[in-house]
Amino acid sequence: MNPKQLGKFKLYYRGEWDDSLFDKCMTIVGSRRMTDYGRRVIEKIVPQLVQDGWTIVSGFMYGVDKYVHQTCIECGGKTIAVLGWGIDQETDTKIIDSGGLLLSLWKDQKGTLWTFPARDRVMAALGHELIVVEAGQKSGSLITAEMAYKLKKPIWAVPGPITSSVSAGTNQLIADGKARMLTNFQFSIYNLQSNSNDPILKLIENQGLDASEIARRLGRSASDIGSELTMLMLKGEVEDREGKYYLRDTGGNERNM
Repeated sequence: MNPKQLGKFKLYYRGEWDDSLFDKCMTIVGSRRMTDYGRRVIEKIVPQLVQDGWTIVSGFMYGVDKYVHQTCIECGGKTIAVLGWGIDQETDTKIIDSGGLLLSLWKDQKGTLWTFPARDRVMAALGHELIVVEAGQKSGSLITAEMAYKLKKPIWAVPGPITSSVSAGTNQLIADGKARMLTNFQFSIYNLQSNSNDPILKLIENQGLDASEIARRLGRSASDIGSELTMLMLKGEVEDREGKYYLRDTGGNERNM
């Protein structure tokens, strides 16, 4: 059995397999040197995500990862741990006991320098979206973010003080345009399914149009279309370029040129 996001990955697992766990996955990663700021961010965002029906995915390492799993379990959510070592090497059962899963690419393999980047690839593919809580300039979380970016997944990064070494990576993701800044629970307005059939997005999928032309083609008032376009821009799905609206992909690059 394999979730469709992972294609031909062969996975070992422990726990009770439930396909619905993979319907709406948020991968959350961060520094092993979690700060109090990172802890408080997790305590705010994870309960909201669980309430909104997300399965929480992380990498089961100390720091941000384990606290994400712990917080998810404490608020009654389901979580998936993607291990950087073999499934037979792990004895912790808390995630399984709460209805979640342990996943691994290996049956009996110790964690090494090469197993963790491989694990990061699985986490990037498994999550429909990605949140990076804290990350230094050389953090492994940036490997996950880069892989998610290449897969055109929506990426959120928590901004932090410029004086904090574990915010250097997240701030850089935002500065480079690879991640949206996570503030004020913005992720809660980005629903994976909500805009899949949006007539505006379908209309500008292959071309840029101005608001009046969109309104004319859809038979709607200009004011209504203007309001919807504003919301779509706030969600990062549409960009206004010289008066015309273009669809953006989830990695932040324009689809239409």
